Amino acid sequence: MSQPTALPAEAPAAEGRDVVLSLCFVTWEDGHRRGMHFPPDRLIEALLAHPRTRRLLVVDPYRDRLRTYAKRALGRRLDPVRSEDPHRVRHLRPVRTRGVTDPVPVADLESLYGGWDTRVEREVRRAGLERPAVITTNPFVAGFAPLRWASDVTYYVWDDWAAQPGYRPWWPAFQESYDRVRTRGLRVCAVSEEILERTRPSGPTLLVPNGIDPGEWDEPSPAPDWFSALPGPRLLYAGTLDARIDAELVAATARRFPEGSVVLVGAVADPGHLESLHALPNVHIRPAVPRAEIAALIAAADACLVPHVRTKQTLAMSPLKIYEYVAAGRPVAAVDLPPMRDISPRVVLVGEDGDYPSAVAHALRIGPAPEDERRAFLEHNSWKRRHDELIALALRR
Repeated sequence: MSQPTALPAEAPAAEGRDVVLSLCFVTWEDGHRRGMHFPPDRLIEALLAHPRTRRLLVVDPYRDRLRTYAKRALGRRLDPVRSEDPHRVRHLRPVRTRGVTDPVPVADLESLYGGWDTRVEREVRRAGLERPAVITTNPFVAGFAPLRWASDVTYYVWDDWAAQPGYRPWWPAFQESYDRVRTRGLRVCAVSEEILERTRPSGPTLLVPNGIDPGEWDEPSPAPDWFSALPGPRLLYAGTLDARIDAELVAATARRFPEGSVVLVGAVADPGHLESLHALPNVHIRPAVPRAEIAALIAAADACLVPHVRTKQTLAMSPLKIYEYVAAGRPVAAVDLPPMRDISPRVVLVGEDGDYPSAVAHALRIGPAPEDERRAFLEHNSWKRRHDELIALALRR
């Protein structure tokens, strides 16, 4: 693959610009409810704080009109912009009468996002934004919204939606949107080289993996009692519990360390996929916990796990969890996928025919990182550093 396009050095005193950030699938309110720790959530916070952002308009994905009004009437709606300067920050919540599911045919998506474009342009003019730069995480906005009122458009691809099993009916539409992004020469920032390979953008590009918030990992709290009471070694997987996890690798690891504990913590998205693990006495499947507790669990683990299957989806991911594992100084055993490489010498990679439990044993022998090494990792992989690069690409004139 060709190297991402190198842009000229940024002027040291670049002026501020107006920005429109378009979200995909999840609203700003949803982001607050889940703790503002996914990549689009972090980007909102970065733009709010960034000196190059003059005024910001955050645009939610479509939501159902009746449900939105009912939520407002019942007082269940959260207003993320309430604490912000109303002259600098605005929030647009587009609604429609067809629910929250996008149509599948490309012609219908063109029509829908043509209407979205008109609505957003009207809000841009009402807010007095001047030829704003657009950053969108929504492939349908990037591919099907005209955006002629924008000065520059950057598509921030933090997942390959055309490889997500849950979006299979829309895969052809996602591919068409990638083609149109290429034809239009839009700027593209992606979290993995694999995504850049698949989208094949023709405009300026940037590779920016996911990152971490050093403040979350500076001084993690003590682990909860239930975790500390488990026999060691304590081996942890933290993340959504779904089909990305290779259940057989987890089972093999549990059998290799019968005296220890294998702990999977996260929202269960596919209960049947992990059903076989319930028969193993040293495998513990726990529900999702708050962010602070996630940091405490990871920091107390003896080693952390990324036993992912090899699929088109996982080949393109930039897993947040592996950065968080290393941020806590933990050694990691991970299936060898391109986004896992060159992150840290404490990540033990396992090839397709490799012995995953042996890699876990190797990680345990490596042990935790010295504090100076951990601190250097926090600084080098901070979300601020990532977002400074992304915003420089998006706001370049």
